[in-house]
Amino acid sequence: MSLLVDIKKSYGKFFLNVKFRQNGDVLGLLGASGCGKTLTLRAIAGIIKPDCGCIVLNGKTLFDSEKGINIPPQKRNVGYLFQNYALFPNMNVKQNIACGLRHIKDKKMRSEILCDMLDKMQLTEQRWLFPAQLSGGQQQRTALARILVGEPEILLLDEPFSALDSYLKGQMLLELREVLAQFGKDTLLVTHNRSEAYQLCANLAVMDSGKICDMGCTKEIFANPGTITSAVLTGCKNIAAAKKVGETTVYVPDWGVTFETGRDVGENVAAIGIRAHYFGGDIAENAFPVNAMQTVEEPFEWTINFLYETQDRTAKPVMWKIPKAEGMKFPPKLGVLPENIHPLC
Repeated sequence: MSLLVDIKKSYGKFFLNVKFRQNGDVLGLLGASGCGKTLTLRAIAGIIKPDCGCIVLNGKTLFDSEKGINIPPQKRNVGYLFQNYALFPNMNVKQNIACGLRHIKDKKMRSEILCDMLDKMQLTEQRWLFPAQLSGGQQQRTALARILVGEPEILLLDEPFSALDSYLKGQMLLELREVLAQFGKDTLLVTHNRSEAYQLCANLAVMDSGKICDMGCTKEIFANPGTITSAVLTGCKNIAAAKKVGETTVYVPDWGVTFETGRDVGENVAAIGIRAHYFGGDIAENAFPVNAMQTVEEPFEWTINFLYETQDRTAKPVMWKIPKAEGMKFPPKLGVLPENIHPLC
């Protein structure tokens, strides 16, 4: 299984310029709203036509501007799950799913596939219900079932949890993960939610302003984001401008401290990122005197905003999060391990 995307597209004042290759598993497109994630999916599906470039799926060229190839959406064998699921409101669950079986002429075979899919997606009891009578999760499973019965070569999922509340989303994450594992082919998942990306995607492409700024193993990008955009989107709370002052050290002007990173620092370093859970009063490395400014009690942890003693008082406070189980005692110094300081460009 493989997907090659190398396209450019002007869309009003917005310019999309993406290039990536996927070889199996689930690839997440993570980025803020308006960065070009959905536009990329629509180009792969054939809903919009790129200005130039190529799209190749499993050796079959779907689009090539130089060769004049642009296969219609209905012939690309691409399964696209829209944000609102796009179910037909006047059809029940069974009828909606059956729309994906129009290519099968044998009535008996069509009926067997339909019954099997209803059972697999746990929709047998809801088969006579209409979309308005279904929960958000049931609507999503119905839409996925309609796609899967068509045996697509790739799944394109556009913000699949945007219509769900937080409680239902947790359950649906588990269910979708099982569906994708059974699907076993390439999947592209568009999301702006880092938890969804981390739980569902083996690999991640971080997008910003129409381009991919970082790509790789999801866990590696979370563990060591290389860019400011990746750090922000993966939930890093403490990002500050920095400059290289030694082979492995960086100086943070707003904080007035120099950190040892334990690795070679590139000449293009522009900032550092430190996750809020990485600080500790018992960590000797990179330990400096601090003053607590504000303490916020959350359901399961404390959030403490602090300033380094050398910090510019007009600069944004630094955030430290600690589990409630550890108690809330503010130490005179806070340290952070070198490997937990991320140089960013």
